Amino acid sequence: MLDNKKKPNPIDIHVGSRVRLRRTMLGMSQEKLGESLGITFQQVQKYEKGSNRIGASRLQRISEVLSVPVSFFFEDAPGSEAPRSGGLQESGTDYVVDFLSSAEGLQLNRAFVKISDPKVRRRVIDLVRTLADATEPAERG
Repeated sequence: MLDNKKKPNPIDIHVGSRVRLRRTMLGMSQEKLGESLGITFQQVQKYEKGSNRIGASRLQRISEVLSVPVSFFFEDAPGSEAPRSGGLQESGTDYVVDFLSSAEGLQLNRAFVKISDPKVRRRVIDLVRTLADATEPAERG
């Protein structure tokens, strides 16, 4: 039964990756998150890798510190059958996580979340879609 200890649960890995994603989106270090939770950055590392499971009360506190609902950590979790509307379903969660972990993705996200007017946000999305559509044929041809 030692094998169960060596291989983290896929849900724990997913939740940890979502903690890392949100922390990096905010530009927060593991040390800063650990301080806010009263734990070491090494413990934060273990949570983010999924090697240590995050308890319910700790996850609630992490959601408060990172300003997201607890459900954020379970979005697109392994085994969840219901497709989410508005997501990048054709590419999956890994694509989104990879993008938001990139320098450009972080910069774009940080700038976008500062836009408080929903109409302006929609216009930015429309602009990006238009630009993406305009460059698509050139890349294929």
